[in-house]
Amino acid sequence: MKQLLVSLCLSLLPIIALAQKPVDLVETGQDHFEADFPSGGHLRLHIRSGEIRIVGSDDNKVRVHYGGTNADRFRDVRVSFHATGNDGELRVRGGRRNDFEVEIAVPKTCDLTARIPGGEVTVKGITGDKDAELTAGELVIDVGRAEDYSSIDASVYTGDLNAEAFGVDKGGFFRSLHQHGPGKYRLHAHVGTGELQLR
Repeated sequence: MKQLLVSLCLSLLPIIALAQKPVDLVETGQDHFEADFPSGGHLRLHIRSGEIRIVGSDDNKVRVHYGGTNADRFRDVRVSFHATGNDGELRVRGGRRNDFEVEIAVPKTCDLTARIPGGEVTVKGITGDKDAELTAGELVIDVGRAEDYSSIDASVYTGDLNAEAFGVDKGGFFRSLHQHGPGKYRLHAHVGTGELQLR
């Protein structure tokens, strides 16, 4: 029996190694980007400023698409993706500053971390931990059910904090929200200057 268990473990090693094999992709000037990424993983996004939509999808993939009247001006957009197992990081740089939208589709069940310098950012249709920070602009997060969260931490240095999902609406300087709930997910959202909406 012991011999059988040892043989079984040895036979599984190549499969485990393959599943954990790092993925490194870099593309410049392509009209879209796509990479495999498992549902339930932790994905970190570092995205250029602009009109950004981060949406959950039914596919176990990360996809980047462009929109707006300058959607065809993608020649200097650089996308890099690194993943090991359930841990991934996506970076999007370059592209037109005006009338150029970036949509990022991720598995609808995942833990998401997003860092974006500025713009209009929407996060929608994602179940899991959410950690999003925007230096300046408008950040809108569709949180789903308020009772799904164990910890809520939201703040705006200067501007408006509208957290209707949690019964809070504040404006001015250094607005913040700190709550605990019965759920299992964590929510952290911050805007330096602008507006934060949790709905």
